[in-house]
Amino acid sequence: MILTAEPSQDYLGLDTVIDGDHPQVAGLGAELRAAHRDDHEFARAAFEYVRDEVAHSFDVGDPRVSVTASETLENRVGLCFAKSHLLAALLRGQGIPAALCYQRLTDDGSSHVVHGLVAIKLDGRWHRQDPRGNTGGIDARFSVTGERLAWPVRPELGERDDPRLHATPLPSVITTLRSTDDILRLRNGGLPGDF
Repeated sequence: MILTAEPSQDYLGLDTVIDGDHPQVAGLGAELRAAHRDDHEFARAAFEYVRDEVAHSFDVGDPRVSVTASETLENRVGLCFAKSHLLAALLRGQGIPAALCYQRLTDDGSSHVVHGLVAIKLDGRWHRQDPRGNTGGIDARFSVTGERLAWPVRPELGERDDPRLHATPLPSVITTLRSTDDILRLRNGGLPGDF
């Protein structure tokens, strides 16, 4: 898949959601960077931290709502979107361009949900990474030689990748996450269905 970046977007920018300047997020980024000076190794360490140390809300049945990078780090739990916000913030805070990406996926082909990922720019190329978390046969891994995402897209079921690289989260994602005080209520029909 060819990813399309918008030249006007700043993939190093921080904002109220990708809040890499928050003291705890910045501190974790600096700690990981101190242990991994090479950009590739730092990006891998940040990815593995978010994938493995921050639980996916649905996997662990945790109702807390995490939206921003700092909320996700504080709660140590979030949906794929929140985990992607944290990974992007860690990377951007340490000078590595990161974009938000999305997939449209389904369990049964009758209804679809948007899934959040991150693209990292290393050596002049973008590489999509999925920090969702591994469970139940999911085996997402950091890779710059070929995608190792949680789920491959199945076009025959109406699934598709969004080839655009987003500097900021989709408004529908933020609206959905902010619309509830129990993230588990979004499990059946509450998540955005398209991008």
